[in-house]
Amino acid sequence: MLHVQSWVHDTIEDFEKCLRELRKAQGYSQEGFALTVELDRTYIGGIERGERNPGLKTILRIAEALGVPVAELFK
Repeated sequence: MLHVQSWVHDTIEDFEKCLRELRKAQGYSQEGFALTVELDRTYIGGIERGERNPGLKTILRIAEALGVPVAELFK
């Protein structure tokens, strides 16, 4: 059970880091990116800080807006 919890924690951290790095690499501010994916800026910030857990639809919207496969968000 502990191994699974560790894997989940690591995967969430990978997602947060990748989202932040890809967003910045494409020149998006949190506010600009939030407008693109039609989410609130505070929600994007919350995802990047690990305070929010986005659902699958949100993850798909984020990947589409960044022009990357979903798997790229978890590397």
